[in-house]
Amino acid sequence: MLKSKTFLKKTRAGGVMKIVREHYLRDDIGCGAPGCEACGGAHEGPVLEPQPLDPASSLCPQPHYLLPDTNVLLHQIDVLEDPAIRNVIVLQTVLQEVRSRSAPVYKRIRDLTSNQEKHFYTFTNEHHRETYIEQKQGENSNDRNDRAIRVAAKWYNEHLKKMSADNQLQVVLITNDKKNKEKAIEEGIPAFTCEEYVKSLTANPELIDRLACLSEEGNEIESGKIIFSEHLPLSKLQQGIKSGTYLQGTFRASRENYLEATVWVHGDAEENKEIILQGLKNLNRAIHEDIVAVELLPKNQWVAPSSVVLHDEGQNEDDVEKEEETERILKTAVNEKMLKPTGRVVGIIKRNWRPYCGMLSKSDIKESRRHLFTPAEKRIPRIRIETRQASALEGRRIIVAIDGWPRNSRYPNGHFVKNLGEVGDKETETEVLLLEHDVPHQPFSQAVLSFLPKMPWSITEKDMKNREDLRHLCVCSVDPPGCTDIDDALHCRELENGNLEVGVHIADVSHFIRPGNALDQESARRGTTVYLCEKRIDMVPELLSSNLCSLRCNVDRHM
Repeated sequence: MLKSKTFLKKTRAGGVMKIVREHYLRDDIGCGAPGCEACGGAHEGPVLEPQPLDPASSLCPQPHYLLPDTNVLLHQIDVLEDPAIRNVIVLQTVLQEVRSRSAPVYKRIRDLTSNQEKHFYTFTNEHHRETYIEQKQGENSNDRNDRAIRVAAKWYNEHLKKMSADNQLQVVLITNDKKNKEKAIEEGIPAFTCEEYVKSLTANPELIDRLACLSEEGNEIESGKIIFSEHLPLSKLQQGIKSGTYLQGTFRASRENYLEATVWVHGDAEENKEIILQGLKNLNRAIHEDIVAVELLPKNQWVAPSSVVLHDEGQNEDDVEKEEETERILKTAVNEKMLKPTGRVVGIIKRNWRPYCGMLSKSDIKESRRHLFTPAEKRIPRIRIETRQASALEGRRIIVAIDGWPRNSRYPNGHFVKNLGEVGDKETETEVLLLEHDVPHQPFSQAVLSFLPKMPWSITEKDMKNREDLRHLCVCSVDPPGCTDIDDALHCRELENGNLEVGVHIADVSHFIRPGNALDQESARRGTTVYLCEKRIDMVPELLSSNLCSLRCNVDRHM
């Protein structure tokens, strides 16, 4: 079935161009449930389990599949990555929205859908004849996508009933959108918020710690005292930047002084300048590497970079008066020539948060669930998390993600992600080092390994025709003894005219890696092989780095 959309577009030259877009609808798209006769039983890639029994939910005791909406995938990806969560249907509508809003989360979802043990199934609802919907007049794209998700969830529940008369399989919609949940329940679709569902998993209480704190109102400190000024909306920031009222740049926190930071403003070569920020309120909840909008202060409020070393002790997260006293120490009398342009953060253009490694600073209050997390990176502020595992996590390296930073909280809110291991353990500290420096070190995926040549490998007749045979030369490696990835070598010989010929031989990796495939993309992402004291993180799989692309003695190789 073919549907087409026609619309007119105005060109830069002032003309009008007619554009026609075709949209194909099909009947042969599988639901992902094995043994479904209505779908023909054939599915590509990982499929759902026939009768999922785990995790056991008190809200939904019968076997069920999960169908999360876009915001759940974007904000609760740490929960979805937990081994306890399996049998998840990822709609095409949701995947497309996530791709446009967060490339890192999209990559993590694609990894989940390719992991056969997780049973994540991608359903192309936008091309299925019974689940595709068109946008109604006056309906915005967000409401249209919410409706598409509900239509797909309802179709799934009706479709699964056809498998057998006694089939109890359900599809449960997971959404944190109140209106979307209410409409789903009205339409007879089982729907819960992510928090409701996770708390119903009585056999997996540790999952509650991984929930992202999305509602700032419910996670503000009890005092209610406003500490920071409100961030301006993006529309006002863009107007201010355009008019020159505000300046845009990258926020760079100081390692030595937690109350000081700089913003490097990018523009024309003559306008490039560094703005200094001093004081908790002027930093205004910006975090290292965020793209921020700053407002320059009057010249009589300009300051000089401080030479004072200050580290956040984090003894009392609500004690702001102590910070104000400390800020006065920074503003000592200085020569006027040392003063630099000074400003304050008025809004955030783009957050560049990532998962952070560090240690838990357990609260002194007995039975408290609120604790402070101290990141290994000193430029990141402490993070307030809620966990029931504080005693077990004390003295361990853990990973925490930031969820938000309310105006009346001294520290940002976050949630526990992963326990890396004991502090001081060699493997644990190596993992922290790799994670903090963003070194890709996960095992190569099956999609990448599938592009490796089949073994045993040998030189072919085609290779002999298209390559020069240098096997008669005495070629020596410049790599030290014991090296397994010998990728370069030399030869030297005397020519008939008395000159010396020096040849440099480099292993031809491009013979095994075709442009654009998964192996090429992963190698480009890694960029280089990383060497540690007792470990090596390969740029390409070991079959290439230590075997086929290693210039071993008395073995045929491409150069």
